[in-house]
Amino acid sequence: MKDDKTNAMRTLDSVGAIYTAHTYETKTALSGVEIAKRLGYDESVVFKTLVTVAASKKHYVFIVPSAKELDLKKAAASVGEKSVAMIKQAELLTLTGYVHGGCSPIGMKKQFETVIDISAESKEKIIVSAGKIGRQMEISLNELRKAIKITSADITR
Repeated sequence: MKDDKTNAMRTLDSVGAIYTAHTYETKTALSGVEIAKRLGYDESVVFKTLVTVAASKKHYVFIVPSAKELDLKKAAASVGEKSVAMIKQAELLTLTGYVHGGCSPIGMKKQFETVIDISAESKEKIIVSAGKIGRQMEISLNELRKAIKITSADITR
């Protein structure tokens, strides 16, 4: 598996973070809910990574449970902005280095301010993208914080 590591996994390895890698067969991007079913986990522990842009032109990353929607007003308030909007899918690869369906909050080209939904605080572990379609990582919030600076806030509806 060593040569099958993603950039996100290598980043976690470099900071000594403990995680479990998961794989599933697919040729296309799946919803987080579908990923949870394939891996045999409750959808509340599978989180998706969303990239936004504010009116200030700053980019922000939000990590939310797969079955929930990002509340753009709550998200904007959590980062001190008047508003945020989802970036266009075509911009994702250039901005982050990741494709739609394989966007990890870890190992982006540039680390953006990142906020995770407060519900993650009550989970022993969560599952996030490993940076490639078909790859996920199970990790505790404390281990995730070894690799990226994240804050928690109520950002879903």
